Amino acid sequence: MNQILASKKGHYPTLNTVIMVEKELQNMEESVIKVSELKRKLPRQVNHNTLMLILQYLEYSNKIAIGLKGIVWTHNVNKNLREAISKGMRL
Repeated sequence: MNQILASKKGHYPTLNTVIMVEKELQNMEESVIKVSELKRKLPRQVNHNTLMLILQYLEYSNKIAIGLKGIVWTHNVNKNLREAISKGMRL
């Protein structure tokens, strides 16, 4: 994560901006969203480089997955699911 932050010059996102992007991704109706669509849906404008830094952080923290078709919210806070995964057998 330090490499991500160290490699970027310029503006760092505020906590409010990170939370805004996170909430938009978490509550999106589609299963996959492109960066350009996300930018349009955000309540206020976010600098492209700042948004990319936020997305890198969210991917690093395993809340999203970024693929060729777009961004997918993957974070699940269901306690039962986390417990089943932790007790599950590794394949």
